[in-house]
Amino acid sequence: MRRVSLPAADDLFRRTGPHAEKAVVRAVPDTSEEDESDGKRKPSGRVRHDEKMTVYVTSAELLELEHARLKLRAEHGLAVDRGRLVREALALVLADFETHGDDSVLVRRLTEE
Repeated sequence: MRRVSLPAADDLFRRTGPHAEKAVVRAVPDTSEEDESDGKRKPSGRVRHDEKMTVYVTSAELLELEHARLKLRAEHGLAVDRGRLVREALALVLADFETHGDDSVLVRRLTEE
């Protein structure tokens, strides 16, 4: 069976027209060990990950995630994949929880029910 290669979202939603060449996209650099000396929680970045976790999301959540990724690329010139974006968000939420405990955004959102 032959597999067909389809264009990525970046190819479908790339800028065209007179200002297309002015957009500079750069890959987000990995976090080095030196960055972790301040004691703050940092995401793992682009490294080989030993563990895997599957998370199921709704179509709307996936579209929001993809929209954020494309917006980071288009408006900020940051090329990140969905996994990196999720790891960054997770690091932010866990750092807030560690710092603020009961007053954290995580606790407030989980107890809104």
